[in-house]
Amino acid sequence: MVAVTDMENYFFDTKNDDVTKDKVYVLIIYDIVDNRRRVKLAKFLQGYGFRIQKSAFEAIITRKKYQKLISEISKYVSNEDSVKVYKIIGKGQVTSFGQNIEVPDEDVILI
Repeated sequence: MVAVTDMENYFFDTKNDDVTKDKVYVLIIYDIVDNRRRVKLAKFLQGYGFRIQKSAFEAIITRKKYQKLISEISKYVSNEDSVKVYKIIGKGQVTSFGQNIEVPDEDVILI
């Protein structure tokens, strides 16, 4: 039996953010046939969130960034590929099993 990893068992609330209430949780999973397009998509997605598995990214972003993500993602996808973007608004919980994946802390600079 595989135990729940402590770090990956977390809650989020996109409606209760102190800075803005305009956040969405996004999970992007993909299956890209061509290696070059797959690498380009992964680099593109790193600008929005962080990789949680080889073909999966997650992020908490503003609705404006979400719209930009949706409008630009088709540049990296052909008819033989599959990309799914899940948008979750409000409260949520993530519980992971198995390998513990470290998520780097992001530096935020307000000007």
